[in-house]
Amino acid sequence: MIHTTEFPKQIYASRRARLAQSVREKSGSGVVILETALEKYRNRDSDFPYRFDSDFYYLTGFSEPGATLVMLITKNSFETILFCRPKDLEREIWDGWRLGPDAAPSYLGIDNAYANTEIDRKLPELLSNQDAIFARLNSTNEQSQKLGNWLSKVKAQLRAGLTTPEALFDVEAIVHEMRLFKDAHEINLMRESGKIAAKGHIKAMQTSQAGLCEYHLEAELLHTFRSLGAESVAYNSIVAGGSNACVLHHRAGNTLLKDGDLCLIDAGCELHGYASDITRTFPINGKYSSSQKAVYEIVLAAQEAAIAVTKVGHDFQAPHDAALKVITQGLLDLGLLDKKVIGSVENAIETKAFQRFYMHRTSHWLGMDVHDVGHYRELNSTATPKPWRTLKENMVLTIEPGIYIRKSDDIDPKFWDIGIRIEDDALVASGDCELMSRGVPVKVSEIEYLMKHTT
Repeated sequence: MIHTTEFPKQIYASRRARLAQSVREKSGSGVVILETALEKYRNRDSDFPYRFDSDFYYLTGFSEPGATLVMLITKNSFETILFCRPKDLEREIWDGWRLGPDAAPSYLGIDNAYANTEIDRKLPELLSNQDAIFARLNSTNEQSQKLGNWLSKVKAQLRAGLTTPEALFDVEAIVHEMRLFKDAHEINLMRESGKIAAKGHIKAMQTSQAGLCEYHLEAELLHTFRSLGAESVAYNSIVAGGSNACVLHHRAGNTLLKDGDLCLIDAGCELHGYASDITRTFPINGKYSSSQKAVYEIVLAAQEAAIAVTKVGHDFQAPHDAALKVITQGLLDLGLLDKKVIGSVENAIETKAFQRFYMHRTSHWLGMDVHDVGHYRELNSTATPKPWRTLKENMVLTIEPGIYIRKSDDIDPKFWDIGIRIEDDALVASGDCELMSRGVPVKVSEIEYLMKHTT
């Protein structure tokens, strides 16, 4: 288990109770089946580091592979059952301690547990006489085959009076709606994840100098994340020097950091399953050039405009629209978009002239996954297209505008290879949103001061 303090089993029990109520509202009763992630083979005799399935962990807090959650839900109660790896001294010597089915009920706060070797025998019994199944509808062929085999065994006993479930629902549709709204436990973890990630960015800035490579700064990020208790990066860190900053998902490589260039770092850590996601763009030598500063100030103003409308009652599109207006006006002011040809900001947006320099959206949901679950539009609406989702308290989203200027004959060379993105993590609150990632400086003067006064 990854919890370093007392296991908060009441939190996971509360989430399962909410899931049970949603199942009742959908079908009256039913059985939930949810598997955790599989271990993934890397190469000969080696696996990738294991990471649990987010939905499964959200409902159980259990981080071991080879586990399946089953919930038997009636109109008035529900039972939680876990299938997990059995205790095995020999394998534990090689791979580490296992909780095991005997200890699982007390530790996790569930009703019953069995060895996962028993699942093919027990599941047909648990599925019989159920009204509905709630499982993943986009599961792998292997998982779908398992469910089909279990149901076949139930059908084989129809003459004995057993019935099979008549309805199949997508459990993700319920769980993902739950995950979109963060509880106090999640918010505290995300705040801490943001603090750790911010310290990693600060260390990378302070380490930066011409002659290093991108991977040197990546190493500082990784060292800081792990030394402060994060289990992993939240995603592959982007460390992009010079022209690489104009490649949106550039992986840290062996590119040399050069005097006078910018470095864009998009990196976050994962703490107890929760991601942070921060981007900063800074001068490798600690001082922005006049052209770099001009572009940076536009992106920062765009982010500030987006932050101002990240509030309860506004919709998900509002931050993007606010940022886009500022960026487009800035591109016109700098001459990167030709006012004589394009005209107004409104026309530049309508014709998508800005997309040459700003080609991504301003926000995405953030939580257990860095691009977290949850619909961006109101699915219950009958309008076409469906309206953007209204922001509500305890949603978390990123705010990350950017400008990327590639070398081109029709662009003033002083702007060539300037790629700037600024990203922070925003918790929607009753008033102004809370920025959970501002432990790292964002203003030009603050960044230059930080890089000048290294530790």
